[in-house]
Amino acid sequence: MISRRKFLAVGSLAGASVLSGNKSFGKTMDDSVLTGSPIVISTWDFGIAANAAAWQILKNNGRALDAVETGVHVPEADLNNQSVGYGGLPDRDGRVTLDACIMDEFGNCGSVAALEHIIHPISVARRVMEKTPHVMLVGAGALQFALEQGFKKKNLLTPSSEKAWKEWLKTAKYNPEINVENRLFSPAKLPGNQYNHDTIGMLALDASGNMSGACTTSGMAYKMHGRVGDSPIIGAGLYVDNEIGGATSTGVGEEVIRNVGSFLVVELMRQGYSPDEACKEAVMRIIRKKPETAKQIQVGFLALNKKGQFGGYAIQKGFSFAVCDNNDQKQLIKSPSYY
Repeated sequence: MISRRKFLAVGSLAGASVLSGNKSFGKTMDDSVLTGSPIVISTWDFGIAANAAAWQILKNNGRALDAVETGVHVPEADLNNQSVGYGGLPDRDGRVTLDACIMDEFGNCGSVAALEHIIHPISVARRVMEKTPHVMLVGAGALQFALEQGFKKKNLLTPSSEKAWKEWLKTAKYNPEINVENRLFSPAKLPGNQYNHDTIGMLALDASGNMSGACTTSGMAYKMHGRVGDSPIIGAGLYVDNEIGGATSTGVGEEVIRNVGSFLVVELMRQGYSPDEACKEAVMRIIRKKPETAKQIQVGFLALNKKGQFGGYAIQKGFSFAVCDNNDQKQLIKSPSYY
């Protein structure tokens, strides 16, 4: 596992144990609890800027819940990010629909799915958690609630995303490329019909030792209208247990849902798995169930336990995650993978 005190380079891990024929990600780390030392981790390279925003809350002894909401606001509002929020690629009908969920240290959670016209779905999800007796609102009902809560309606389809959609319509072929949003390790410039999607999932541990998480996305590009992936589903795209830790996911949501992936990772940590071991086992469940499908898709898991130790694992190479803490800020880690 990886602690916040230092990072080990992937591929040169002395003493790493072997699971299912593959090296686990780091087994020689300090296991001590670093009380009063907050940390935030999130998926993909755009997690660096998101973590920086979250860190402004954490470093001032703020609550992890406020940190993750503030952090994921950054990619949600980024016009250049075509996989999260404003500027996201639309469904096949040309409509940008957003999914998000949030979970706090008390097990409270809120979620929205297929939400249109609102820049920050994560904040609507938090309002669902705090202002309603429900966990999830969807579609027109989620929009109605958001407007009643004072959120402003906006056209989320940017000119660049509209242009990409119209180009896709020429063939209307759905053939996503793996990892296209991972701009550091896999360039995003692909032919017109080969767009994929990804998500920002964020986990934070605050100075009080409490954990919260958030997950938000514009979903799979050119999906069927009404399709919902794992991102807004508690236990699939995100799960937090303040006694144990939290987990989040990225990639093809259908396979994460089928395996209740993030809940599985947390339960494995409860059984004594380190964060990286738990993420790897969750990936292996997907591969063992559907080996041929797994060769063609990407799914990655990211986990953080109550000791501040973290780890990730993916089906395919190319998944990265960002880390920010007292000692090592703005770090981007290349995750190990099965293939």
